[in-house]
Amino acid sequence: MCKDSNLYLYQNKNMQSLFSRRCFINGTLQAATLTLSEGKIVAIASEKLPHATDCGDAVIMSGCIDAHVHINEPGRSDWEGFVTATQAAAAGGVTTLIDMPLNSSPVTTTVAALEAKKQASLGKMYVNCGFYGGLVPQNVSDIENLLQDPHILGIKCFLVHSGIDEFENVSAADLHRAAPVLARYQKPLLAHCEIPDNSPLAYTDAPPDSYARYLASRPKSWENKAIALMIDLCRTYRCRTHIVHVASAEALPLIAAAKQEGLPLTAETCPHYIFFNAETIPDHDTRYKCAPPIREQANNELLKAALKSGGLDFVASDHSPAPPAIKHIDDGDLQAAWGGIASVQFLLPAAWTALRNTLTLEAFIPLLTTQPARFLGIAPQKGHIAVGSDADLVVWQPEADFEVQSEHIFFKHKISPYLGKHLYGKVQKCCINGKWIDHNSAQHNNFYSDKNTAGKWLITT
Repeated sequence: MCKDSNLYLYQNKNMQSLFSRRCFINGTLQAATLTLSEGKIVAIASEKLPHATDCGDAVIMSGCIDAHVHINEPGRSDWEGFVTATQAAAAGGVTTLIDMPLNSSPVTTTVAALEAKKQASLGKMYVNCGFYGGLVPQNVSDIENLLQDPHILGIKCFLVHSGIDEFENVSAADLHRAAPVLARYQKPLLAHCEIPDNSPLAYTDAPPDSYARYLASRPKSWENKAIALMIDLCRTYRCRTHIVHVASAEALPLIAAAKQEGLPLTAETCPHYIFFNAETIPDHDTRYKCAPPIREQANNELLKAALKSGGLDFVASDHSPAPPAIKHIDDGDLQAAWGGIASVQFLLPAAWTALRNTLTLEAFIPLLTTQPARFLGIAPQKGHIAVGSDADLVVWQPEADFEVQSEHIFFKHKISPYLGKHLYGKVQKCCINGKWIDHNSAQHNNFYSDKNTAGKWLITT
């Protein structure tokens, strides 16, 4: 715990310094004093400097980067909005997030819709926000207009129904038309990889409202087929290709082979695919429903191994909330419920809890910092502690555990499978562009209520 817990005292001064025996710099945990000024890291010393805030052995690292978040504003801010989503992000040590082109309305498939998204976020961003554009059949011919906007960090598509009719899934023909354009702009094409097929389903004797039946309804073969298609596309056009929320371990050899081949392919998974296992998910509990589904423990152990080996590049939350009625919390209807896990606030602790017995801290931290920063093209300004980098930092205790309680949740609907779970990795303080939030003080509520928004829009160069 930091001895000087009130870092707000430093906000209006030209410089502030903080020391820890465990600063993550250049891939190692080391003693260091960081000096910040005007939203930047301006100096790094290997010893504790006079007047530096002493954070003891708390880990200081670059703030987490969540490359997969659904904020849903404008149009569906009753599901989630910029205020609540970015407050929750900051509470969990996420200093930068990237907003998906759905489930807002309008969906971000045109430049006009992007402008509406940016206008909706004004004065509401407590952390840094970037934006993805969307690829749908209707905009294939003019996707270049979106790619020319410096606020677009990538283009997202679905190979299966997205859940909302206004964001249609694309066909292979659509992808072949769009890929050469994406290759020219060197911005990644992100794909939700599921393609329905006629493969025989397991668990056919399971009750229709059971989790086992839902799991069987979206088999691994759907993912495997779609990922193989995207790899072929990547090979043909050499376009940067990214597989979001990998859940099927059967696809990992395909991804590894593509990387070995030198293809510009990256892939992520999510905390819920490595924290939870299908065998222990209760029936009728729609909080666990997502697509692809959370799979069996043996499968998920292989996902952890892929994060260790580099087969998977980073971890992202895929925060996808919905109101209780749409999530069918009361009746537990797994078939009708919205598929999505509310989790942006728990990216760091849930991922660390799932991986703490698999990875060292030094191997874990890049999965939430340097790796997504490289993918997004925002390194070294983000994702690194270095002189000249942005002062986006999180101070946390990996050894400290806590129970997730609804009163501590900042996202709009206090609906999450993490409720009641014990997680390791307690966030103490978060710095966004040089502005601090102290999570061990009641003052963090004043930070939010005073509209002390510290976030900025991200742009690509």
